[in-house]
Amino acid sequence: MLSGKIAVITGAAGGIGRACLDLFCENRAEVYAFVREERPDLTEHISQLTAQGAAVHVIECDIGSEASIKEAVRALTKNTKTVDILVNNAGMVLEYTPYQMTPIDKIRRVFEVNFFGQTVLTQYIARMMSRNKSGSIVNVSSVSAILGSPGNFEYASSKAAMIGSTKESAIELGEYGIRVNAVAPGITKTKMVDENMVEQIHENTLNHCIMKRDAEPREIANAILFLASDMSSFVTGQVLRVDGGLY
Repeated sequence: MLSGKIAVITGAAGGIGRACLDLFCENRAEVYAFVREERPDLTEHISQLTAQGAAVHVIECDIGSEASIKEAVRALTKNTKTVDILVNNAGMVLEYTPYQMTPIDKIRRVFEVNFFGQTVLTQYIARMMSRNKSGSIVNVSSVSAILGSPGNFEYASSKAAMIGSTKESAIELGEYGIRVNAVAPGITKTKMVDENMVEQIHENTLNHCIMKRDAEPREIANAILFLASDMSSFVTGQVLRVDGGLY
């Protein structure tokens, strides 16, 4: 499905990002995996992928740092002048805090990773895509941006900003043949959820989920693959909820 395509995936070390990495490799894309730091488990995983014929390149990048993003883009452009797909998946969530007690510094920290950093990287990649008059950008938002998330104002707000940027950038980049869409996952079986989600909130959320379970990372990656590929060639400016029917 992605044969001949060059893809950049941020936050590719684990969870949804690694599921995207695997799925894109299975579909024969050449992948540039942006990770905060290269860990032994990731190195081993990529060795297995390349042994199976996949083309994967790891670039270290702290999405919360503009300087790191610029350095990562330099490394990227040394290897390729073309990017067909960008998956803005990197993100962070911090401990749950009541809205009235949420420090502004905490909000800024989450926005730096979940919104500002993604915006900076997207601007760079969009310039590369515009030269070829084609490209697909997929932003990973969250159903929290649509339904809210108790005790997690900064996360839900940053993911809502990502939805707004998806719609705005789709309008502005459409003339260059670039599509921009977002997925809004529900609770997904990732380390981030395991370490940060309050159990009571988790249970309450599942009670309002039609399918009564968490998503597998692969299920979110499948939706991202659809939006990244030519299967969705007439889809832009959209937000696809992949949440098991949360209400």
